[in-house]
Amino acid sequence: MVWAPDWPIVAARQHEKLPADAPLVLVEKGLVFAAAASARAEGVTRGLRLREAQSRFPGIIDRPYDPALDSRAFEPVLTAIEELIPGVQLLRPGMCAVKVRGAAQYYGGEKAAALTVIARVNEIAASDARVGVADALFTAVHAARSTIARDPRSRASHVRVVAAGDSAAFLAPLPLTVLEEPHIVSLLSKLGISTLGEFAHLDRTDVRVRFGEPGARLHALASGRDPQAFVARTPPLDLDVVLDFEPALDRVDQVAFAVRSRADDFIDALMRAQLVATAIRVELDSESGEVAERVWLHPRSFSASDVVDRVRWQVQGSNLIETGLSSGISRVRIVPETVDEIGHHEIGLWGSGLEPRIHHGLSRVQSMLGHGGVLVPSIEGGRTLSSRQRLTAWGDRSVAERSPQRPWPGALPDPLPGTVFSSRHAVHVFAADGTAVAVDERGQVLAPPARFSTSDSRSRSLTAWAGPWPLAERWWEAGSSGPSWRFQAVDDTGCAWLLVLDSGGWWAEARYD
Repeated sequence: MVWAPDWPIVAARQHEKLPADAPLVLVEKGLVFAAAASARAEGVTRGLRLREAQSRFPGIIDRPYDPALDSRAFEPVLTAIEELIPGVQLLRPGMCAVKVRGAAQYYGGEKAAALTVIARVNEIAASDARVGVADALFTAVHAARSTIARDPRSRASHVRVVAAGDSAAFLAPLPLTVLEEPHIVSLLSKLGISTLGEFAHLDRTDVRVRFGEPGARLHALASGRDPQAFVARTPPLDLDVVLDFEPALDRVDQVAFAVRSRADDFIDALMRAQLVATAIRVELDSESGEVAERVWLHPRSFSASDVVDRVRWQVQGSNLIETGLSSGISRVRIVPETVDEIGHHEIGLWGSGLEPRIHHGLSRVQSMLGHGGVLVPSIEGGRTLSSRQRLTAWGDRSVAERSPQRPWPGALPDPLPGTVFSSRHAVHVFAADGTAVAVDERGQVLAPPARFSTSDSRSRSLTAWAGPWPLAERWWEAGSSGPSWRFQAVDDTGCAWLLVLDSGGWWAEARYD
C-alpha cells in the first residue's frame, strides 16, 4: 500500500504554489476538511468550523476543497508507480495498492521495492510517502499508517512490512475505531470490546447472527482476512492533443487553422481505441500566463470540424476579437472529457434516421452562426410562463437555476398554453358598453369582458372568460409595479387566450392551441 499523507493539502499546495510550511486549510461546507501540519500544530483539526479555526490560528490560509484537483494531481503519481510496478489499484487519491511479489524478486526484496517506490513518489509529488506491505489490503493500509509514529528522519522507517501470516497479530492492538463503522463500533464498545483482537476472538457465526453481513465483513477484517479482492486499474489511454505555439498566435483564424491540422489525429486516435468523445475539455494558455478552460458537450459525438468549432468559439468568447487577441495563445490542449463506445454511435445499416439527420443539420447551422446561434428551450421553475423557459446553446447541458419541483405559489396550473409569445402582444379588452375593463384594489372586475382587439385592430367577441387571478412578485421592493391580474378567455372562433392586466395595460401572453 502506497500512502501519501495529507494528500489533499499536498495537491492544493502545489496548485496554489505555496511553500511547504504554509498553514493551508481546506474547507468544505463551512467545515475544515483537511489542515496542514503547521495549522494542526496550532490546534486546527478536521471538522472545526472555519471561524473557530481562524480564532485558534488567525494566520491560516483557507481554500475550498476540490476533490477533482486531488484526482488530477494524483494521476502522475499513479503513472509513475505503474512504470515501476505494473498493475495499480486506486483506493482514493493519495492511496493506492500494488502486488509486491514480482517486484520483490526484481528489486531484491519487499523493502527494497518499497523504498524504490517511495523515492519515485517523493520525486513526482514532493510528499512524505509511506508504504505498508501485508497479506491483505486492510492490513497494508494500517501498516503504512503505522509508519507515521516511527522515526521520520530515517528513510527505512517509512516502510512497514508485516510478515506473511502475521496480519491478525499486527491488527490485534488497534482500536475498533479504525473499522470506520460507528454504529457497530458503539455496540461492541457497550459489550466491553475495544480492540480488533478482542473482536476477532468472537465466534464468526455469532457475529454474523448478531450484526449481519456488515458485521461479518468487519470481523474478517479484524481477523486479517480482507474479503476485498485486488483489482488493478486499466491505465487510461493518452488521447490528449497539445499544441504549443512559438511565437504565440494573436489571431483567431490562426489558432483555428493550427487546431484543424491536429483535430483529425485526435478523432482518429479515438476511433482506433473504438471510442467517440461526447464531451471535450479545451484549455487555452495565453502568453501572459492566463488559462481559459471549458468543457464542451455534444448531443451525439464530436467530429474533427466540431472540435475546431469549439476551439474557435472559446477563443471568441473570451472577449477576444477576430482582428487580434488581447494576449497571444501559446498553448491549446484538447482532452476527451467523456467518451463512449463507438458501437453506440454507428450509423444504421440502411442509413441514418430522422434524429441523426436533425443533429447533423443543427450542428451545421451552429457552425455557421456560432455557438449561441442555435438554442434549445427547456423548462425550469418560475411563476410566469416567460420565466419558466430557459434557452441553452445546442449541445450544452441544460442546468436549471430554479428547480421545477419546488413549490411556486401563483404559477399557472396545468394544462399550460401551447404557444407562449416571445414578447407579449398589446391588446385592448372592452366591456359590452365599449368601456375598458379594469380591476379594483380588491380584485373585483368592474365590468365583465365582452370583446378584445389586438394591435392589428382585429376585434373579437369573448364567449367565455375566467379570472382574475392575482400575481404579485417582489412587492416589498421600492418601485414595484404592483400586482398583475391573469384572465383566461375564449373568443368567438373557439381560440383560448391567456390575458394579463398590469400597470402597463392589457397583454396577450399566450394562446391555448
